[in-house]
Amino acid sequence: MMETVLRGPSSEVCIGPGLPTVIIGERINPTGRKSFSAELQAGDLSRVAHDAMAQAGAGAVVLDVNVGAAGVDEVALLPRAVELVQQTVDLPVSIDSANPAALRAALAVARGRALVNSVNGEKAKLEAVLPVVAEYGAAVIALCMDDNGIPATAEQRLRVAEAILEAAARYGIGPEDVVLDPLVMSVGADHTSGAVTLQAARLIRERLGCNMTAGASNASHGMPERDLLNTVWLALLIQAGVNAPICNPLKNGLAVRAVDLMLGYDEWGMAYIQAYRAVQKANAG
Repeated sequence: MMETVLRGPSSEVCIGPGLPTVIIGERINPTGRKSFSAELQAGDLSRVAHDAMAQAGAGAVVLDVNVGAAGVDEVALLPRAVELVQQTVDLPVSIDSANPAALRAALAVARGRALVNSVNGEKAKLEAVLPVVAEYGAAVIALCMDDNGIPATAEQRLRVAEAILEAAARYGIGPEDVVLDPLVMSVGADHTSGAVTLQAARLIRERLGCNMTAGASNASHGMPERDLLNTVWLALLIQAGVNAPICNPLKNGLAVRAVDLMLGYDEWGMAYIQAYRAVQKANAG
């Protein structure tokens, strides 16, 4: 079985087919959060620790860390945010930046074994990011797009995934350490985009066997009842083989555990029951 192993300061998380779904918490990200963006621009990281604790309590076992607001010096601020997250919770981090220098700075302070978010099939991106991933022994998220843009079909996305795995191998990065992203687009812009993503995920699972992530909430942009759409979408993604989705555990954590239970990944339903009790406790508080 192909397993991607991530580590926190003293914890370990395994992503693999047939294992419980790994929730990557998306909340430490200024996208769509004006107040958080303003705080980051002022160098204020106080919200980071709060979001880290809340997501861990809601079932996230990896935390995405992104400080990419306008005017922010990511090279200086991203490592500070990573350190703060891992001082707050004992979880692996997904270091989220388009800036290779910021990735390097954050990887240098990350404790355990991090996930880099992300690379894609663009030649310049591969050459900039993969050496950093290899140097620090990290794993990496790889988006199934390349210099030609976002492939329209599932088969084209599979071919991009194959090319990325070949490039990673040249840097000594094995397929178990490449977490593929079949790309999630807004169904509000194209009602067929979800079906293409699911087909791409199934092809990747069948042909390559790699572990997969997806930015689950991207699908619902511009649509009403986003929480409902995201919950349904997560169930479909997980069934198609996406076993480490990036989502909001405060909204979707219990739903993910419910999907695991129904798919037979949760012996005696213990993870679901534990998640249910955590929600009850949080609501009571």
